[in-house]
Amino acid sequence: MRYSIVRVATLVVAALWFAGASVSYAQTQTPTPAPTPENSSPAAEAQRQTSQPLNNAPIWREVRSGAPQVTTVRGRETNILIQPQGETWRALRVPVVFWGGMLFALSILGLAVFYLIRGPLDVPPEEKRDGRLIERFAPMDRYAHWLMAITSVTLAITGIILSLGKSVLLPLIGYTLFSWLAILAKNLHNFVGPILIVAIPFLAFRFVRDNGIGADDVKWFLNLKGYFKGHEHPSGRFNAGEKVVFWIVLVILSTLLLVSGLVLVFPNFDQTRYTMQAANVVHMVAAYIAIALALVHIYLGTIGMIDAYKAMRYGYVDESWAKHHHLRWYEEVVAGRARQKFADPSAVPPGAAEVGTRPARTRPA
Repeated sequence: MRYSIVRVATLVVAALWFAGASVSYAQTQTPTPAPTPENSSPAAEAQRQTSQPLNNAPIWREVRSGAPQVTTVRGRETNILIQPQGETWRALRVPVVFWGGMLFALSILGLAVFYLIRGPLDVPPEEKRDGRLIERFAPMDRYAHWLMAITSVTLAITGIILSLGKSVLLPLIGYTLFSWLAILAKNLHNFVGPILIVAIPFLAFRFVRDNGIGADDVKWFLNLKGYFKGHEHPSGRFNAGEKVVFWIVLVILSTLLLVSGLVLVFPNFDQTRYTMQAANVVHMVAAYIAIALALVHIYLGTIGMIDAYKAMRYGYVDESWAKHHHLRWYEEVVAGRARQKFADPSAVPPGAAEVGTRPARTRPA
């Protein structure tokens, strides 16, 4: 009998709780009615406090209206307590970060799989290397490139930590370590970013004359499959893929990243919250696209192509390398029409004269 009474009492309490929760939920889902003379007059407010004590609908209606209020703080939007567009920005960030992270992960995975299948690109063994070297990059070319490269890689790593760290790193390394890492990433990102003000025009100025678009670039892309099989279409000092990196990554995306980053880092420019929210979305989209394209460039400039890294480290390339990868440019060097010349052997650093070879690979019969 006692068990039945307790059971009935429990069901009654659960039913009352469910009914109360349903009413509360319905009230929260009911939109606040727009102000009218009937519901916003002093008499209506007095009646509301009698029938619905602590009903703050009029206050929140006024707060969310976006109408300017009175404040002692000087500045743009300081008299607006809540900006409704902020919810749209918060909702938009989630898919941008998710798909940006997927693009980043797929880029790394794709390059890893390609390397395992194809290995590094190299000059075919039947093309003789005679040892003559060409100065491909002057010292100022390399200084401009490495300034941009070091700055961009730092910003890419710290930006990925800030955007994906809470979802990926935090569960793995814990709150304490991630807190230190996030603070370090934030400060590096904010203080290194403005270096792009110098790095972007410096690199663009050094290489813009050799990045013009022509008919050979279209043919190079049409023969893209041949590029990875060792039969690429002849190109100038830079091929069409390198020109894509120059114009899209350096000129367009890096400029967008610089401008949007300055908007975010320096709120004392007196920009509005909406401007900073738009800049944040542009910054994230441009960053993930630039990182994906730059990963391909970094891959081909390091482990993906024999002797490509040495060209930017020392400035010199082997004659057969130049002839195979950039035939049009090599012909101009031989004819004396190019700014780059054959190098004096006595002026070449020891490391630049060492010719790389492709590692031996075992292929199935």
